[in-house]
Amino acid sequence: MNEKQIKALFAQMNDLHVVVVGDVMLDNYWWGDVERISPEAPVPVVNIRQKESRLGGAANVALNCKSLGAKVSLAAVLGDDTDGTLLINLCKEASLNAAMLMQSKDRKTTTKTRVLSRNQQMMRLDDEQTNELSTKEEHPFIDMVLRMLQREKPQVLIFEDYNKGVLKENVIARITAHCKELGIITMVDPKKNNFLAYKEVTIFKPNLKEVREGLNLPLSTVSLPELHEAHQKINEALQHQITFITLSEKGVFATDGKDEFITASHIRNIADVSGAGDTVIATAALVYAISKDIKIMAAIANIAGGLVCEKVGVLPIDKTELEAECLALLN
Repeated sequence: MNEKQIKALFAQMNDLHVVVVGDVMLDNYWWGDVERISPEAPVPVVNIRQKESRLGGAANVALNCKSLGAKVSLAAVLGDDTDGTLLINLCKEASLNAAMLMQSKDRKTTTKTRVLSRNQQMMRLDDEQTNELSTKEEHPFIDMVLRMLQREKPQVLIFEDYNKGVLKENVIARITAHCKELGIITMVDPKKNNFLAYKEVTIFKPNLKEVREGLNLPLSTVSLPELHEAHQKINEALQHQITFITLSEKGVFATDGKDEFITASHIRNIADVSGAGDTVIATAALVYAISKDIKIMAAIANIAGGLVCEKVGVLPIDKTELEAECLALLN
């Protein structure tokens, strides 16, 4: 890509409307100092000095899309609790459309609390439930999303699955079918439970661990022949269009059944890999919606994932920084 093409692509991101559907989370960060070991047990005593709550899970994917300039609507079911209200308020503060965040008295909001000292994570506390949506939650949720898709006709819909129960098979099938009718690109970040439930999506984006678990394949050498075999097995089950597999430090693999390749990662000073997958899927979805080119999608998403790994904590991609990096590496 030349400079003009890269700048045009980044400018066009501002014209996109993206819907993110899935499991939202509240990421809490507690920073403190460690000066002694507890007399009660052989564990460090952390003196907390700062607390912060950030958007996590599907909400972080939405935040990444927003950071890249898109209009973003977020759809999820969360608890009718204090954490749920805080999460909704954080979405509104980030200018995300929170109208499809449905609160339920039968669920709790997923929270992940990380305790850090000197930029190192000491422990993580998870408060969550993973049971699937009940019938009384599922049907209103599906109807709400389908009505919005019919009314707004966004360019892209991202399924962000963390096995917390929102993306059950009927939810996936109904929303995917409606997107197909409307010509909306669908992209999914799957997890093990529903790995092969995303039939006929446009882009299927697991990571290497998820492919190994979902297909029971060793993928020991991470070579093109092995990744080709993985794509074929996935495609036999899903009949999807594009497979896009993140390979951690080895880069990304992409294929549309005709062209297939591995895009190598760039050398980075890795500080924290948390949230990198969220950044990759958000960037890939926007770039593909504009370019319809899997090589451009892979190249830019690969750079985006590397950039956020240089920062501590779950943070969205910086569009200006990403554009500058693309001009330096792809021009």
